[in-house]
Amino acid sequence: MPQPKVYESHAQRQAAYRRRCQDARRQQLQAKGLPVLPAISTMPGTVRWNQAMAHVCSLLALIEQEMQAYYDDQSEAWLESERADQFQERLEAVSQALQSVEDLREG
Repeated sequence: MPQPKVYESHAQRQAAYRRRCQDARRQQLQAKGLPVLPAISTMPGTVRWNQAMAHVCSLLALIEQEMQAYYDDQSEAWLESERADQFQERLEAVSQALQSVEDLREG
């Protein structure tokens, strides 16, 4: 048995789909604590961008702390290995990225 039509035309169905997509995007932003984008596309979203950079800073700081704790917990043999050197380079790259984003927030 066929289902009854929910929308009378394809245009109404598409409009409903676009509304659902916009609502889903708005909910994602709210879940991350970010305000919605300005209604006018040429207006800067400075507040939103600053909050996003603050979120990035907190994530990078968390990554840096966890990587440092992992590095500190390793054995002497591992610390002398090539893998430890590669890991230390990655840790330094994360620290530099964190510093760069913090500089952007302040500037």
